[in-house]
Amino acid sequence: MKKTISIRIGKGSISHNNRKFVAKNVDEKRVKDNMVLCCDNLKDVYDDLFGAALAEYNAKQKRKDRRIENYLDHITNGKQEKPFYELVFQIGNKDDTPCGTPDAEIATDILREYYDDFLKRNPHIRVFNAVIHLDEATPHLHVDFVPFATGQSRGLSTRNSLNKALEQQGFSAKTNLETPAKLWTDSEKQQLAGVMIKRGIEREQLGTHDEHLSVLDFKKQKRAKEVEQLDS
Repeated sequence: MKKTISIRIGKGSISHNNRKFVAKNVDEKRVKDNMVLCCDNLKDVYDDLFGAALAEYNAKQKRKDRRIENYLDHITNGKQEKPFYELVFQIGNKDDTPCGTPDAEIATDILREYYDDFLKRNPHIRVFNAVIHLDEATPHLHVDFVPFATGQSRGLSTRNSLNKALEQQGFSAKTNLETPAKLWTDSEKQQLAGVMIKRGIEREQLGTHDEHLSVLDFKKQKRAKEVEQLDS
């Protein structure tokens, strides 16, 4: 048996993931079937990750206007980094792995096992929200995380930086066509494929990403503006 793998990194919506609002493509009767794997407060996570480094940084600043009162607000209002990122993982599509079928149950078990290994494998990725959605067309896993790089000489000694965090995990771009994020997601696809193999499912590799957008990706793009409006 072969199935495709879809992994996408981008901006997430906690209110959507945790069903504080229900989009049109969600079956409200099946919301109860969703599996919440992690649900922490983002502010608390920032205090835990960056609190000590922020206090150390501010103590060194002789000018008050150089001090950072709230690191989460500082990142949110900045342009270099995002407050958090999201990965979305999907096995198969609506035709070969629709929710409510035995194939979907297997896919859900694979995503759950993969998630546990993901946490162990990524020491510079702090997951604060994770859920497997079973109320849409196909089972898929949302992982929301804050990347953090340690031992930094500029700014906070521990700071939010996706590229730096991934580089510290060994994903350094060697050409202009590569980025740490691409190398990382490619590696995670291989990891997910490895879990699938144990369940007798081989990864099916299609053509270009643009030609074969999964239903999940298509719908996420289509409702992006709706999500942003509801969040605001």
